[in-house]
Amino acid sequence: MAENNGTYLIRGASILGAGAEDLLISDGVIAARGAAAGTHKDADGATVIEAAGLVALPGMVDVHTHLREPGREDAETVETGTRAAALGGFTAVHAMANSNPVADTAGVVEQVHSLGRAAGWVDVRPVGAVTVGLAGEQLAELGAMADSRAQVRMFSDDGICVHDPVLMRRALEYVKAFDGVVAQHAQEPRLTAGAQMNEGAVSAVLGLTGWPAVAEESIIARDVLLAQHVDSRLHVCHVSTAGSVEIIRWAKERGINVTAEVTPHHLLLTDDLVRSYNPVYKVNPPLRTDADVQALRAGLADGTIDVVGTDHAPHPSEHKECEWAQAAMGMTGLETALSVVQHTMIETGLMTWADFARVTSTAAAQIGRMTDQGRPLDVGEPANIVLVDPAARWTVDPAKMATMGRNSPFAGLELPGKVVATFYKGHPTVLDGKLNTPYRESAASAAGAS
Repeated sequence: MAENNGTYLIRGASILGAGAEDLLISDGVIAARGAAAGTHKDADGATVIEAAGLVALPGMVDVHTHLREPGREDAETVETGTRAAALGGFTAVHAMANSNPVADTAGVVEQVHSLGRAAGWVDVRPVGAVTVGLAGEQLAELGAMADSRAQVRMFSDDGICVHDPVLMRRALEYVKAFDGVVAQHAQEPRLTAGAQMNEGAVSAVLGLTGWPAVAEESIIARDVLLAQHVDSRLHVCHVSTAGSVEIIRWAKERGINVTAEVTPHHLLLTDDLVRSYNPVYKVNPPLRTDADVQALRAGLADGTIDVVGTDHAPHPSEHKECEWAQAAMGMTGLETALSVVQHTMIETGLMTWADFARVTSTAAAQIGRMTDQGRPLDVGEPANIVLVDPAARWTVDPAKMATMGRNSPFAGLELPGKVVATFYKGHPTVLDGKLNTPYRESAASAAGAS
C-alpha cells in the first residue's frame, strides 16, 4: 500500500470487539469516529483500509521486554526487537535493564531510548536497574535515570531478585519521589540454587533439581508488606504460581499498591513439556502445573493480575540448542503474545476484547506512566492502534519471525488471531500483516523532544 499524506480511513472495524465503526487518522491522532469519519474534511485523499471483520484495539504495551542492546547484539538489537514488537501489535515496550553494560546510569538508559527513537517502530521506554550492576549491593542512579531524557519510571533487576529486604525497602522509598515503580523478579535465591525446573512430580521423575513455588511466593509476601509499610508502588514480574495469585489478591483487598503481570507462556504451557528435555521450555520462572495455569488465567480474568508481559527473551541458537543443564533460560514472545492471549483467555470465554485491551495496553501504560499509550479509541486521542483478524489462524514458525531469537516455545502450534495493521503515532508500521516503514519524527518534533 502506498504512502500518503498521513491520513488513513479505517472502514468498518469492530471497536474493542463491539459495533463496527469507521476511524479517521490524521496528523497522528484519531480525527473522527463513526459516521463523521467519512465526511470529515481530512477524509479526502485518505488511504482507505477496509477493516470489516477486524477488531480495532489500542496498540499493545509490553511492560517486560529484553531487547539485549547494548552489548548482547548476538541475541537481539533494538532494531530487530522493535520490528518484532510492531508485527505483534505493540506500539510501546519497556526494555529491561540486564544489558551489557547494565542500564544502571542515565547514560545507558538514554542510549537505549535514543536507539528506540532511531528505529521508529515502537515507543521504547528503558527500565532502569535497581542496583548497580544488578549486584544487589547498592542502589543505582535511580533519580538520575528518572530525570534523564529517557524519563525512567520503572526499575528492575529482572533476572535477579532484589533479595536484601533493606535494599528493597530503600528502593521503594526512593522511587516515591518521582512516582516510579519497582518491578521485582520474585525469587528467593537460596531456595533456587541449581534449580532446573518446577519442583513437583515431574521434576522428581526426571531427577532435575526443583524450583519450589514458595521461592516466588515468599518474596512476593515480603515485598507487598514492604510496599504497604512505605506506601510505594510495587510491580511483580511474571507471576507463575497459584499461591502468588492468592497473595496478590490478599494484598489488593487491603489496598496495597501492587500490580502484577503474567506471561503468555505461563497462561498456556506446563512443566509436563520438560519431559522432552527440549531446552526451548527452560525459562525463569519455570513452567508450572496445570493447576497453576488455571489459577493464573482466573487471576488475569478477575483483575488480580493486571497485565500480560511477554518477558521476550531471545537467545543465540547455541545457547538453547544444547544440553538442558547448560541451556539459557528464556523464550521469545513479542510476535505470539496476542494469539496466545486470544487462545487462552478470549476463546475460553474468560475475557472479551475490551478486557484484552485493558490487560495488554491500558493497564500496562498506566503502570509505566505512559500518558500517550493505552488510550481510548476516541476523537483527539493518539492514533496508536492495532487491527486484528480474530478469525485468522496461523502456524508458528520461528524462522519467519523478525526477532533474532528462534527460541519460541510455540513453534509448530496453530494459533488464532493475526495482526493486520499496527499504527504508531498515526503511522502504519505494519500493513497487510507485513512490516511497512518506521515512524519518523518531523524535525520540529525531534527538536522539541531533545
